[in-house]
Amino acid sequence: MTLTREDLAGLVDGLAGLPYGGEPVDQRSHALQAGWFAARHGADDELLLAAVLHDIGRARAVQAEWPELPHELSGAEFARRHLGERAAWIIAQHVPAKRYLVATDTEYHDHLSPASVASLIVQGGPMTAEEVAEFAAHPNADEAVLVRRWDDDAKDPDGPVLETADVLAAYDRFLAAR
Repeated sequence: MTLTREDLAGLVDGLAGLPYGGEPVDQRSHALQAGWFAARHGADDELLLAAVLHDIGRARAVQAEWPELPHELSGAEFARRHLGERAAWIIAQHVPAKRYLVATDTEYHDHLSPASVASLIVQGGPMTAEEVAEFAAHPNADEAVLVRRWDDDAKDPDGPVLETADVLAAYDRFLAAR
């Protein structure tokens, strides 16, 4: 079943007011800020949609469909169904990308919010050398790292956001190009 524009808008708008693990923004602002960073970076439509939807696994409807999965994996299942494998992998890997960055970028840890530092411990801490090599070998690893960095930056209650209309326009272009 194809995700309609209305369904997509409803999912994004449904994130409004949902807390974001101790961060000063709600899930909707966080998603649209990540999308703003993606657009500013010149991301293609699929990468922009992956940025906006990287935490869609926290949406009530998506959680209800895959209740046993952590948010990054339920979000990946959602993306696999409605966008494709590239977006699904990027969304699934936005949490491991944090572990990768902590292991490979000496300054990255200092950029994390207190809530993100706390979740890093639960997520397994820095990757091992073997995990780093496996992650880095994937053709979309750099894009997962970009989404992770946008995720980290998208926590400003006064920060810029991508308009929902821009998300829908990217989705229209993505569908037309399939």
